[in-house]
Amino acid sequence: METNRSKVIERFDDIASEYDQQRRKLIPCFDDFYRIPVSVASTTKESPTILDIGAGTGLFSSFLLEKYPQAKLTLIDISEKMLEVAKSRFTNQPNVTYIVDDYTKHEFADTYDIVISSLSIHHLTDAEKKNLYAKIFSIMNNDSLFINADQVLGHTPYIETMYKDDWKKKVEGSGLSTTELTSAYERTKLDKMSPLDEQITWLKDIGFSDVDCVYKYFNFAVLFGRKLK
Repeated sequence: METNRSKVIERFDDIASEYDQQRRKLIPCFDDFYRIPVSVASTTKESPTILDIGAGTGLFSSFLLEKYPQAKLTLIDISEKMLEVAKSRFTNQPNVTYIVDDYTKHEFADTYDIVISSLSIHHLTDAEKKNLYAKIFSIMNNDSLFINADQVLGHTPYIETMYKDDWKKKVEGSGLSTTELTSAYERTKLDKMSPLDEQITWLKDIGFSDVDCVYKYFNFAVLFGRKLK
């Protein structure tokens, strides 16, 4: 486990400065993949507390901040260099807190109205995912939301191969350099994706309400759940 964490830090430290500019090319469905989660992140609060799990450069948070400019953001990530990019992004935003830590082990002191994550949780094992989902539920306020925009495993070997082949064909035609493609393929070796239906079941079993996959494009999926009480 710790070896994998170290590799994650190393890989994402290396890519931190180029991460955002490569996103649109590495995520063929980029616009919908972020637009739809933001559209369903609904709250009546003008300044909601938002926790970004595996926040990286703060890309996902930046879209939420456009919708809720008075939000109080907390970004947690294991890569300090990724969060340094986030700090540059939010230079003029006073209500942002940064935590450099492993979010599977971090003891959160606050509770949140919206918890989001993007392209991070798929680096965890099944057991770690389940434990994290339970932890997230425990730190959510009543009438709050959890939105995870992530990658999921195809439910059969054939489907998974189809997903991977489609992604590879699209990213190789995206204009990324050979070096950038090689780096991206190396990062996929850190993936521990889980099937969508299993994750939906885990969330329901933990106590989340209205659990759904609100968007899916091959491996890319957006999971949604509410905490009512």
